[in-house]
Amino acid sequence: MPHTWFLYHTSEDPFAYPVGTGILKLRLFTQAGQQLSCTVIYSDRYDSPGHEVPLQMERIGSAGVYEIHEAVIETPTKKCRYLFHVANPVGEYVWYGERGASENRERAGSFQYAYLHHSEALKLPSWSMDAVTYQIYPSSYNEGTLQGISDKMPYLQQLGVNVVYMTPVFESPSEHKYNTSDYYKVDPVFGDTDGLKALVSQAHRHGIKVILDAVFNHSGDRFFAFKDVLAKGEESPYKDWFFIHSFPVTQTPVPNYETFAKAEAHMPKLNMDNPDTADYMIEVAKYWVRETAIDGWRLDVANEVNPRFWSRFRQELKSEYPEILLIGEIMHASGPWLRGDQFDGGMNYVLRDAVLEFFAEQSTGPVRFMEQLLHQEALYNDQANSAMFQLLGSHDTLRFLTACKEAGRGWDRVSTAAERMMLAVFFQMTYIGIPMIYYGDEVGMEGATDPHCRKAMVWQEQAQNAVMHKWYQQLISLRKSHEVLRKGTFRPWFTDEVRNVLGYIRGVEHEKIGLIINNSPNPYQLELSPFRADKNELTDLLSGAILKNNNKLTVSIEPFGCLMLY
Repeated sequence: MPHTWFLYHTSEDPFAYPVGTGILKLRLFTQAGQQLSCTVIYSDRYDSPGHEVPLQMERIGSAGVYEIHEAVIETPTKKCRYLFHVANPVGEYVWYGERGASENRERAGSFQYAYLHHSEALKLPSWSMDAVTYQIYPSSYNEGTLQGISDKMPYLQQLGVNVVYMTPVFESPSEHKYNTSDYYKVDPVFGDTDGLKALVSQAHRHGIKVILDAVFNHSGDRFFAFKDVLAKGEESPYKDWFFIHSFPVTQTPVPNYETFAKAEAHMPKLNMDNPDTADYMIEVAKYWVRETAIDGWRLDVANEVNPRFWSRFRQELKSEYPEILLIGEIMHASGPWLRGDQFDGGMNYVLRDAVLEFFAEQSTGPVRFMEQLLHQEALYNDQANSAMFQLLGSHDTLRFLTACKEAGRGWDRVSTAAERMMLAVFFQMTYIGIPMIYYGDEVGMEGATDPHCRKAMVWQEQAQNAVMHKWYQQLISLRKSHEVLRKGTFRPWFTDEVRNVLGYIRGVEHEKIGLIINNSPNPYQLELSPFRADKNELTDLLSGAILKNNNKLTVSIEPFGCLMLY
C-alpha cells in the first residue's frame, strides 16, 4: 500500500452536502503532485454488495499541498453509502472509507450519509445569484440623507447594480452609527421612517433591492436597556441583557462589562443567551422588513454572536419572508455559519486578501492566486459560495485604488494603478458569488483606512475617472447578459508564472466562457489548449474581436489586459 498518500473526506458539509432533492455532492482532498485518479462507489445504505455504482470524480485543481476532486451523485432513496477508490498512474491504489485507507476494501469501510433531509440544503432567495451589490455609507453619499440616496437610484440603475446595501441608518450619536441608541428609529440626520420607506419604494421601482445593516452583537451606551442598567445597577430588569462583571457599572477608566472589540465603553456587548434580548432583536428585524419592505439584512460582527441566536433568527425571518437575504459580517473563514441554518452568505474579506496580493501588491503570482481561489471555494458548499459578497473594499478597508498605488512590483506602480484595479474588477465581475462595489470605486475614488475610505462621494464629473466608470458598466452588463458568469462553475484553465498571466473558465451545462488576465506590463502572444471544441471561432466579448479556435487557440493580450472569450 502507498504510505505517502494524503486523503481527506468527511460526510459533513463542505465535503458532503445536498444540492437538490436526492442529489449529494462529494468533495475529496488528495495529496498534490501524485496524479491520482479518484472514483466514488456508492449505493443505497441498505443495498447488498454488488449494487454499487462507480462514478469517476472530476479533478478540480490544486490548492497548494492538496488537490480537490468532486462528484455529484443521485440517491433516489436519499440514503447513501459510499467509499473512494484512489489510484496512481502505475497501478497502485487504495480504498478510502470512514475507517481510513487500505488496499483491502472491507477494512476501509464506507462513509454513510444517513438521509438527505430537504431542510439540510442552504436555500437562497431566488434573486441572489443575479445580484450585483453597491455598498453605501449614508453620511458620505448624496447630501448624507435617505432622500439624497433615493435621488440617485437612476444613477445606480444606469451603472447596472440591482442591490444597495447601506451601513446602519438607525439612531446613534456617532457618525458611523454602529452604536445604536434606538433600534426602532431612523437617525434624524438621515431622515425618518417614511423617508426609508420612500427610498425602498424608489429602489424597487428601479429594479434595485435594499439591504440594511443590523448590529446585534452590541448596542450603544444610550440604548434604553443599557441606560437603565447604568441608572439602577443590579436592580435593573435589563442587567442580563449585557455581560456585566460587577456593580455598580462603570465606564471609566476601563468598562467593567464586555464590549465590542477591546474596551469600547460606548458599545456594550449584548447577551443573546438571554431570551428577552433575543426576542427584542428578532422583533426589530421583523419590524423593519414589515414596515419598509427591505430585502435583506447584513449582520455586523456576526461571528461573535451566539450561533443559536442566528439559527433562531434565520428560522423566524425566513418562515415569514423566505426571499430575504441574510449576510454575515465575518472577516475570516465562515464555514460554520454557512451550512443552511444561519446565513446565506458572508462578506468575503478572505478573498479580498488574495485579490489584493495578486493585483494591488503583486506579492503573489498566478499559481498562488489560483491555489487560494480553489482553497477558499472548497471551504464552503456551492450555495454559500454563490451568495458570498465578493468585495474589493468597504468602509473598514483602504480603497483598492489606493492599495494599487501604494504597492506593486518594479514598474511604476502609480501609473499602472488604475489598470491593475480594472483587472481586479474584471476578475470580480467574472468570478462566482455576488460582486459588491464600494461606493465611489466605480469613479476611481481613493482613500486610506478609516476615516479616509469614508470620504464624501465624488459627483463632479471632472473629478471622476470616466474610463473606470464605463468599465464597471460594461462588465456589469456582460455579467447580467451571460448566465454562465452568474451561475456557472469556476475551473482553472492555465497559469503562467513567468509571464504573470492566468486563465479560468466559467461553465454551465454546455455553455463556457474563457477568461484571461495579463497582470504584467508586457504584451504577449499565447498558444493555449482550447477550452471548448464545439466552436471554430470565439468572440472576445470585450472588444468584439474574432479568434480562430481549432486544435490550438492563439491569443494576443495587451499589457495589463484581459480577454473574455465566448
